[in-house]
Amino acid sequence: MAPETQDPTPRRGGAAHLDDQPPLPGTLADVVVRFGKHLEAQRGHSAHTRRAYVADVTGLLRYAVRHGARTLDDVQLHVLRGWLGSQAERGLARATLARRGAAARAFLRWAFRTELIASDPSARLASPRVTGTLPTVLSTDAAARLLDTARDDAMAAYDDERPSTVRAWAAAELLYGSGIRVGELVAIDLHDVDLSERLVRVLGKGGKERVVPFGVPAARALSAWLDDGRPELAHAGTGPPLFVGDRGGRWGQRQAREAVHRLAARAGVDDIAPHALRHSAATHLLQGGSDLRSVQEVLGHANLATTQRYTHVDAERLRAVYTQAFPRA
Repeated sequence: MAPETQDPTPRRGGAAHLDDQPPLPGTLADVVVRFGKHLEAQRGHSAHTRRAYVADVTGLLRYAVRHGARTLDDVQLHVLRGWLGSQAERGLARATLARRGAAARAFLRWAFRTELIASDPSARLASPRVTGTLPTVLSTDAAARLLDTARDDAMAAYDDERPSTVRAWAAAELLYGSGIRVGELVAIDLHDVDLSERLVRVLGKGGKERVVPFGVPAARALSAWLDDGRPELAHAGTGPPLFVGDRGGRWGQRQAREAVHRLAARAGVDDIAPHALRHSAATHLLQGGSDLRSVQEVLGHANLATTQRYTHVDAERLRAVYTQAFPRA
């Protein structure tokens, strides 16, 4: 039986068909293995990032071999540009191309530092600028409708349906009420939640820990989950996860996404993923008067520029601030 945390959903822009391609020549394959071990030794890289970088580098070297490369020194600038260009022609997203360019740079910089190549061809490689595409943002009314639907479903459910509906309610309230990522949500353990203070400790990107507040509605939903939902699904081997799946293991990201999609359909709002709840929370905080740096702390962004990409100000609020603050308005 597969564990609850297993998420077989293909990653967008990922290397879904690598296993169908011929293996790399032995020397290049060994270099990829060494690069993977180097990434494991570095702090700040998630397991997902490491897997993505290794897959990207493998794809680059396979492309290079198909175009005549026999050693790592044959991977020159024209090969890098051809590799990225071939993927752009396939219609890959700019964000994917930018990540693959970053993976190539990291790999070749490492190869140069370890004297595997005589020079670093990626120093002159330009990557596409990532556009600031924003996910769907719910209005405050739509967010309230989704969360009210989750609460009503949980209150009306009986027997076998109740644990899953209460779980969906608690998860949605916590995602929106704290602005955390879905990966952070499913990694929360029982001791990470302080209901009396309405605080939750999460482990974000790069292994950075932060404590995030949540409101009364989320606390109410979590209390219902801990009293009436989780005990029905947990068993002796469940351990500390806050959110438990239907088979008693840790709830997975895929299951959490499916729950949010179902709630959106039930509430009659735009189809959203959990990340849209995070973005909606940030947007509504700003619209409510919160400053950008406070939102940065809540979201756990290392750079303020990242928070600025996640937020936008509607024209009416901008006009109101202008009228109130500008002497020549």
